[in-house]
Amino acid sequence: KQWYQRRVAITAGGQGTRLGVSYPKGMYNVGLLSGKCLYQLQAERIRRQEDWAKEVYGSSKPIQWYIMTSDHTRGATLNYFKENNWFGLCEQNVTFFEQEMIPCISNEGKIILSSKHSISRAPGGNGDLYRALGQSKIIDDMLKKNIRSVHVYCVDNILVKIPDPLFIGCCLERESDCGAKVVSKAHPTEAVGVICICNGKVKVVEYSEISTETAHLTGDNGKLLFSQGNICNHYFTTSFLRKVIENHADDLAFHIAKKKIPTVDDEGKAFVPDKPNGIKMERFVFDVFEFADRFLALEVNRSEEFSPLKNGPGTGKCCPETCREDLSSLHQKWVKAAGGSLSGEGLCEVSPLVSSAGENLSRIVDGKSFTLPLYLDLTETGKTNGFHSKL
Repeated sequence: KQWYQRRVAITAGGQGTRLGVSYPKGMYNVGLLSGKCLYQLQAERIRRQEDWAKEVYGSSKPIQWYIMTSDHTRGATLNYFKENNWFGLCEQNVTFFEQEMIPCISNEGKIILSSKHSISRAPGGNGDLYRALGQSKIIDDMLKKNIRSVHVYCVDNILVKIPDPLFIGCCLERESDCGAKVVSKAHPTEAVGVICICNGKVKVVEYSEISTETAHLTGDNGKLLFSQGNICNHYFTTSFLRKVIENHADDLAFHIAKKKIPTVDDEGKAFVPDKPNGIKMERFVFDVFEFADRFLALEVNRSEEFSPLKNGPGTGKCCPETCREDLSSLHQKWVKAAGGSLSGEGLCEVSPLVSSAGENLSRIVDGKSFTLPLYLDLTETGKTNGFHSKL
């Protein structure tokens, strides 16, 4: 009964470089029928959760949305929210804060220049969350508002449930100070980190750090021994965050990522290299798991909760097309489970304002037939009986 009092934080410092765009990844539109970007989908899921809590419990506190950006993305992100009227949320319930920018280093160990007179810098990874929460006084704001726990996730997962009452409730029931959602690996060598116990401590071991032989190990039940793939979807109590900020924020190791870093030649002319020319140093949000006294891993269904946007159009993997199809497949399942039938070909999309997890659909679609493509949205009046197919 306490889940609706929880809050949500987001790690959104990433740029859309790999997607072939110059703006922040959260502003990306994967080509849904609605034309909504990732930020709008998530904002509307938050609005639906607030309404849902009010329907179930008679009242609901507003959900605070804390958005971590970088120097590269803050201005564009803030302006985008203002231009779109905060996607229907109250401005005072959306807070932006910045992560640290770290100098980029060449393969020879030298500082890389972005121009003739400036150093190339990059965000310090999602693990800079803890330093940023402390330095920007966000943790103080959370405690002042009596926020006891937060749901932290990455902006690029189009299927993310925020905040998820099942996940939060499970962590509350187990009195966990730290939790993580995981999915079963699709195959032994899938490029995801796995949650393991290392020397008695919970850690995420990156796929590149696991040998092929170890990756194929199975238990007595025939299933993969190291199967719990991390999807960067976490729960933390604010008391745990405070402990990390005060005692461990500077202890987190930097991870090296080899990248193609734009720079200048000897004459000061800008260019983009055709192969990795340097490294970016990043901290990972999951490196604090080992400091938890009570850790919980909750395995969820990949097709319902995990479809990341990592690559540009046409790449065939973790790209706009796969995100679009995964969302459509999930929403088709919702409509059918609620008693509706579908025919034809095309996308299916249910507005988050109608349903954020498949709830609230039976009275709308039960016994009805729809032809794809289908978009179920609120009418302009927003009445509860005003759901319709726009296409």
